[in-house]
Amino acid sequence: MTLDKLKGCLPDAEADRRIVAGLLCGSVTAVLVLKWVNQRRVQKKLEEAKKRRELGFQRMEKAARQFKQQNPGVKAAPILSLPLVELTAKLKDGSLSPESVLYTYMEKALEVTRQINCVTDFLPECEEQVQEAKKQEKGLLYGVPVSIKENVACKGYPNTLGLVKFLDHPERDDSVIVKVLKKQGAIPFVKTNTSQAILNIDCGNTLFGQTLNPFNHKKTSGGSSGGEAALVGGGGSILGIGTDVAASIRVPCGFCGICGFKPTGYRLSVKGATAPVEGMNSVISVTGPMARDVDSLVLCMRALLCDELFHLDPAVPPLPFNEEIYSSSTPLRIGYYDGDGYFQPSPSMKRAVQETRKLLQDAGHMLIPFTPPRINFLVDELFTKGLYADGNATLVEKFDGEFVDATWTNEILCYRLPNLLKRILALILMPVFPRISRHLHALLGVGSVKNFWKNNVDRMAYRDEFIAEWRKLKLDVVLCPTLGPAFNLGYAGKLFVATTYTHLYNVLNFPAGVVPVTTATQADEDELKLYKGHYGDPWDKRMKEAVEGAVGLPVAVQCVALPWQEELCLRFMKEVEAVSHERRGRRKI
Repeated sequence: MTLDKLKGCLPDAEADRRIVAGLLCGSVTAVLVLKWVNQRRVQKKLEEAKKRRELGFQRMEKAARQFKQQNPGVKAAPILSLPLVELTAKLKDGSLSPESVLYTYMEKALEVTRQINCVTDFLPECEEQVQEAKKQEKGLLYGVPVSIKENVACKGYPNTLGLVKFLDHPERDDSVIVKVLKKQGAIPFVKTNTSQAILNIDCGNTLFGQTLNPFNHKKTSGGSSGGEAALVGGGGSILGIGTDVAASIRVPCGFCGICGFKPTGYRLSVKGATAPVEGMNSVISVTGPMARDVDSLVLCMRALLCDELFHLDPAVPPLPFNEEIYSSSTPLRIGYYDGDGYFQPSPSMKRAVQETRKLLQDAGHMLIPFTPPRINFLVDELFTKGLYADGNATLVEKFDGEFVDATWTNEILCYRLPNLLKRILALILMPVFPRISRHLHALLGVGSVKNFWKNNVDRMAYRDEFIAEWRKLKLDVVLCPTLGPAFNLGYAGKLFVATTYTHLYNVLNFPAGVVPVTTATQADEDELKLYKGHYGDPWDKRMKEAVEGAVGLPVAVQCVALPWQEELCLRFMKEVEAVSHERRGRRKI
């Protein structure tokens, strides 16, 4: 082919540039149009969801009002004041009807959610279920209204996780936990709010909005089981079911002044409970009960650990509740620490542990100082790298095509940074903010299957090291802080890393629970002014700002036992609750 012929075969350069420019312009326009169409679609679904939710509330209100009109002799206050153990006794002996309890709590739940936005769905089939429960053998939770966290499946309702993409995917069956609750006579009547995509210690999403703290509406309820904790803490539910992958039961319970329990992974079924990152088991996600007092948690665990659970989910070890261990009165050897060296506790967190330590010691228990080993390694290499082993890809994917809630903006921006930029920032920040630098590097994930296996090996080795230290001191249980008091709105989504006190025991897979023991004082507030933190970095500054203005808000402690020793952990929680109540009683006198 001659040179002239070859030139004739090539496109005209100027014409080619015009074509490319046109295509690019068209592509950009197409992208913008598609983005606008998607935003309109999402907005429309949000509006439809809001209308459906309001219709559910109206139906709830109508049902409660009709019952009240037909039964004017039923008084709400005496029912709402009953502890769960007393309530179940009155339901079983017939001195209270299941209908009176259900409609009383229905009315109260509606009142509470109108104030703090904690309920996502009303479950109208609860009215029929009451009648069914009356025909069956009376279980341990006969006639008890139960609230369920939004990501725990109830047939016919989607586990949305606060994401629009899951709105049109109703669950085909109840979760195993809900099935067992029903078998024991409980009546699931509402579902409760969670953080968007769950993995956050705030409680807000674009579908259902922000849940507020029942004691102070300028504070968050915590998350991700924040709707559950707020509803129970506000008096709108007597028993709830939450999930916990790093703090999601314990933090909101501490913020809202109630008790919460995270069992060993797989002691209770998680079938039908949607996890934030499906397939991830470096940090174990669990289901667990939330209630006003420890007796309620114990009753719920007794009810759940039954043949029905073991039949429905054979992966759960068939270990019924061990009454002998729970009922023991032998003095305990209790390890304790009031700081982990990674996040300096707030003054009220530290005081709560120290005051409880003294009360337990005065009650005849042995208290021994205990220090968790290599906490930096645990946080950076085991928790963060294990949780985000894929470099955040699975979690970030959940937000594709979604509006990002304000409670997530900070985290998502960080997670979406290109890996190269994360590496560069980690390198730059290491001399000045080493903790933040290590965190950014950990967010890169493990990088390969080989490294993932090594991460698992490291996690098992760390657990062995932790247990060896525990055994050396001959400990039965451990007392330590839980995050608190409740954060000011806008801070929880920026301080997920502050969950070190709780996520330690998800990595270790130890049972752990929280018990409110005190309230934040003016002295705590004054001491907070001197708070510097361990690193003096932006996270420490943020932590100080987060807990400001908390006088009068509840503060909890965390109680921990070794794996599969749920009964011992609950017994310890009961001891903590008892000495705390006794002290309050003395102060009133």
